[in-house]
Amino acid sequence: MLVLGIETSCDETGVALYHTERGLVAHALHSQVAMHAEYGGVVPELASRDHIRRVLPLTRQILKEAGCTLGDIEAIAYTEGPGLAGALLVGASIATSLGFALKVPVIGVHHLEGHLLAPLLEPNPPEFPFVALLVSGGHSQLMRVSGIGEYETLGETLDDAAGEAFDKTAKLLGLGYPGGPELSLRAGQGVAGRFKLPRPMLNSGDLNFSFSGLKTAVLTLARQQTLDQQTIADIARAFQDAIVEVLAVKSQAALRQTGLSRLVVAGGVGANRQLRETLSANAQRRGFEVYYPKLEFCTDNGAMIAFAGAMRIKHATPKGWKFNVRPRWDLASI
Repeated sequence: MLVLGIETSCDETGVALYHTERGLVAHALHSQVAMHAEYGGVVPELASRDHIRRVLPLTRQILKEAGCTLGDIEAIAYTEGPGLAGALLVGASIATSLGFALKVPVIGVHHLEGHLLAPLLEPNPPEFPFVALLVSGGHSQLMRVSGIGEYETLGETLDDAAGEAFDKTAKLLGLGYPGGPELSLRAGQGVAGRFKLPRPMLNSGDLNFSFSGLKTAVLTLARQQTLDQQTIADIARAFQDAIVEVLAVKSQAALRQTGLSRLVVAGGVGANRQLRETLSANAQRRGFEVYYPKLEFCTDNGAMIAFAGAMRIKHATPKGWKFNVRPRWDLASI
């Protein structure tokens, strides 16, 4: 079955073709970073309008690359939520319209389920069950994944998600938009150990996270310093060290608690080099396996939606050509 995936949850337009026997056939992504940079953050109305301009041209592009036509598409998946309501409506309405015209099934996909399953696109995918660390701009969660649609929340953030903390801290340090990648770049130039920041909830006894206090600690530290470029880099390094340590320790605790030996890392923060290096080193020392998607599939993309849709269609019956969007949607509820 050839599945078209459409992702429009926030500020990236992603489309992809996934074949259930041949794997990922083609994918394309347009980022709106340059457009939103002028405003220092995502402007929902502009995001929605740009998705309208991009989805169909990108779809034609991947069909051409794959040597396919619209008539070859056998199912369509779109991001139903969570995300920006207007942006989600663009993908949902286009997917459903195409499905109606082509008389093929259409299925809504949970955005985080797409991230969760993205490592299964790799040549050496993890087997079920596994623990998943989902770390993105809006979510930081630890999940037990027993199979497609079988998700149990083990822990989650009580306030700012890791990616959100990265972006807000970058803004406090006067770094550009998008802040998270810029802060990580500066952290790579920083001196480890010059500054020490707290590790929130590291010893809380549960698997929840809290990063808003870390952001406040950075603000207090920054006010006490002369912010030359090296000091900014050193603060960025201290911040990243704290985030990575908390994520790594909690992930290992989740593996112990569940008795599992496989860890999947997904979401935008999953592209962070220091996080990957730390988890991989810990896996080697402690005897567990860790899996990551390709860097291009850590951020929002159509490939993960096409794949999740293909897996979903095996386990659920598409609901005709009516569509819905869910700006807020608990992954454990699906």
